Amino acid sequence: MILHLLVLLAFQLIGEVLTRTLGLLVPGPVLGLVLLLAFFLLVPKVADAVRPTASGLLSHLSLLFVPAGVGVVAHLDVLGSNGGPLMAVLVVSTLVSIAVGALVFTGVARLVGRRAGG
Repeated sequence: MILHLLVLLAFQLIGEVLTRTLGLLVPGPVLGLVLLLAFFLLVPKVADAVRPTASGLLSHLSLLFVPAGVGVVAHLDVLGSNGGPLMAVLVVSTLVSIAVGALVFTGVARLVGRRAGG
């Protein structure tokens, strides 16, 4: 299990180092996750070995939201003074995210449909 956690954290570290070194706009953990996915596709045995540890982490994912909740409570004054604009931004960004997700899904479905049928 420790080795599997080391693999996950190593790819996050690699992503952070690449992002900061190259000045990329992509967050380090996101880049690390993409690199981890590529590694898993190239070496499926590692993906199978890491799967139980990753599933265990995901089952306790809700614990990672506790610091965010504490941060919101700690800054209730900011939330109170800027509540309206923050709520508007949250609603608009959620709607945009859903729309973009639907458009991407539709585009991928069409691509896959063309390849399968054509």
